[in-house]
Amino acid sequence: MKATPFRVYALAYLVFLYAPIILLPLFAFNDSRVIAFPLSGFTTAWFGEMWADAQLHNALRNSLITSGSVAVLSTALGLFAARASTRFRFPGKAGAMGLIMLPLVLPEMIVAMSLLVVLLAVGVSLSIFTVILGHVLICTPFAVAILSSAFQSLDQSLEEAAYDLGETPLSTFRLVILPLVMPGIVASLLICFTVSLDEFIIAYFLAGSETLLSVYIYGQFRFPSKVPAIMALGTILVLLSISLLAIAEYFRRRGIARSGGTDTGGFL
Repeated sequence: MKATPFRVYALAYLVFLYAPIILLPLFAFNDSRVIAFPLSGFTTAWFGEMWADAQLHNALRNSLITSGSVAVLSTALGLFAARASTRFRFPGKAGAMGLIMLPLVLPEMIVAMSLLVVLLAVGVSLSIFTVILGHVLICTPFAVAILSSAFQSLDQSLEEAAYDLGETPLSTFRLVILPLVMPGIVASLLICFTVSLDEFIIAYFLAGSETLLSVYIYGQFRFPSKVPAIMALGTILVLLSISLLAIAEYFRRRGIARSGGTDTGGFL
């Protein structure tokens, strides 16, 4: 079949997008501190050197605490917002939802600088807590988008049947609705965790003296001798991110299938 300009463009785009990711494991297992072709041999020494760095352990611990907290908080806020937007009508609904989703389109640099100015103005010291606040702001729209899809695919008759059987709105939500949207909740937790773990700009501006994983990686690139170990760390992070996204997409599709909805798109 003759290649069309669109196919050529699509192929070039995919190469441009994924070639740097493919290079990560190549240099992570390359037996040379020089990041260049040709490759000199195979080694796993950089993974051992990476794990022996005590600064990495501290940064990893801080990132896990931050990402775990952000995933829970963002999903909880997204759950309430998605339920309200899909189930109820109220004045200013469109404007409120627009403000919630606004961080998706705002430049993170602007968001980070604005948060920094506000936090310093009110006397809040920079720490992991301030990073969590910033990450919740940018992760909540992801949670709302995922959970809105889960709520929209629900069969409304199931909720009405629970009311007819004498259940209260609270017990109906807990016993009927929550189990049906649970795959969406799991997907939201995983996506928010991944976004927070990978985020750099807000972490760099708001972490203060604390070091998170993304900031640690950025700092290590100043030292050429550390680059192979960072390549090894990057390989692990890429595999972790792909795995979490795949699991999140599985739970998202499972939730839509359980509720009888139609899949209109996803992450993968």
